[in-house]
Amino acid sequence: MVQQLLNFEGRIVVVTGAAGGGIGTSLTRLLGQAGATVIAISRSDEKLEKNIAPLIKIGLSIVPVKADISNDDGIATAMKAAIGATGKLYGLANIAGGAAASTWMRAERVTREDWRLLFNQNLETMFFMSTALAKELKAQRLPGSIVGVSSISGLNTAPYHVAYGTAKAALVGLTRTLGVEFALDNIRVNTVAPGLTITPGSGAYIDDDIERDRAALAMGRRADVEEQAKPILFLLSDMSSYITGQTLLVDGGLNLKWSHLAADNTSLFLKDQNFREAIKH
Repeated sequence: MVQQLLNFEGRIVVVTGAAGGGIGTSLTRLLGQAGATVIAISRSDEKLEKNIAPLIKIGLSIVPVKADISNDDGIATAMKAAIGATGKLYGLANIAGGAAASTWMRAERVTREDWRLLFNQNLETMFFMSTALAKELKAQRLPGSIVGVSSISGLNTAPYHVAYGTAKAALVGLTRTLGVEFALDNIRVNTVAPGLTITPGSGAYIDDDIERDRAALAMGRRADVEEQAKPILFLLSDMSSYITGQTLLVDGGLNLKWSHLAADNTSLFLKDQNFREAIKH
């Protein structure tokens, strides 16, 4: 019974941000292993070759697609691939997003360009990909499941990272509204909010400090990417068939302790003292 609930045979699932070697790549693998045909979206041919091609070589049904979903042309490219794939269109996992280290700064330094970039990367991609998928599902009268990625920063505070945190908070509200709008068409919309996770990108500003992690996190360690991908798989699957409009916090209990801010409100997880000082000015 459980295997049937996790069975994606005959289903097409779009994964954006699929080729970065992190949560999206792990989810692509898990979906492929569960029988889905995965439309793996990335802006980078190089990353598709590095992280998605090996999954195809082991026999998983994955269609690599180069597309930039921050614009309408990229979304159209992604949807064309999904509609043209073999199987029934079913799901979307919008993993694309994140923020470069350069986006950390005091609120008064944030420009309109900074703000709009982070909202485009972390909110608009989810909204416009979701509506594109929902429109096609409705046209074909098919059920579906959509999952976005917020952040613990969207559920708490994000000092010196206000644009990112606010975009991720808005994604939680978007999830609730789309969950209502799409429910009568049998399309569910949910979100996962990861806490600290070891990804290829996180090493840019978070170092390895076992004692700090043990003190700050209830479970004493950061997540690996599969521990974030599995809850997304759950929300995509029929195991969560009566869940919509919800945000699932997957943070190893960080929010239970929430002790990661230093006296100056900068994150203790920022490894570079010079970086910590720079974002305050």
